[in-house]
Amino acid sequence: MPSTGGRARALPGSAVDALRFVLDRGSPVPLYYQLAQQLEAAIEHGALAPGDLLGNEIDLSTRLGLSRPTVRQAIQSLVDKGLLVRRRGVGTQVVHSQVRRPLELSSLYDDLEAAGQGPSTRVLRNERVPASADVAAALTVPEGAEVVVLERLRSTHGRPVAFLRNHLPAGLLELETGRLESTGLYRMLRAAGITLHSARQTIGARSATGEEAARLDEAEGAALLTMRRTAYDDTGRVVEYGTHVYRASRYAFEFQLLVRP
Repeated sequence: MPSTGGRARALPGSAVDALRFVLDRGSPVPLYYQLAQQLEAAIEHGALAPGDLLGNEIDLSTRLGLSRPTVRQAIQSLVDKGLLVRRRGVGTQVVHSQVRRPLELSSLYDDLEAAGQGPSTRVLRNERVPASADVAAALTVPEGAEVVVLERLRSTHGRPVAFLRNHLPAGLLELETGRLESTGLYRMLRAAGITLHSARQTIGARSATGEEAARLDEAEGAALLTMRRTAYDDTGRVVEYGTHVYRASRYAFEFQLLVRP
């Protein structure tokens, strides 16, 4: 992280031993916020993993040359975000990082891997079924035509993040369960010579059903993000229709907004 007048300090004696922090005391950005942002970045990129301990506030404040209230405010901001938890008799511990996914035509597996989140997949369903009316409309096939349905549970650091349901035209490509559990669907499409070109996507939110809550390790009624996507290849052919749900506590979509001239 670049410095504009601050000094990097290494923090020994806890999970942050190998990290270096740059605190610019001449910046208008509050010191607690600078520290919180750098801790959050370390969690997001895997330098601080779930279960790691940060050490106590007194040690951190002494080693960083900050006041204890400043360190406490930085830590509390990450506790409020659900990235850290204070455990009696244990200390402040990393819980998990929230997955932030850009709104572009990419796969969740690729995005998680690029972010160092260690994605894993469990295939719950991989079979051919007659297309329902909404699936047939999305894939532009006759209702009742045979299509492939995939249901997968995607996790990071051993904890579930999303339940993914995808429908694909039958005969598009071979979808081996073993490969689906070791890589992403879009990678398999690309490997089969299918070039993804564009997609139509809708994002929403709702409460988790009992079944979804059990799958995603959430309480029934917890907030879920939803995504419905129809993807097309470079010939205009529909190659995939997905209806996914994500844990709002661990997942967010990022938007880049541009001002029209």
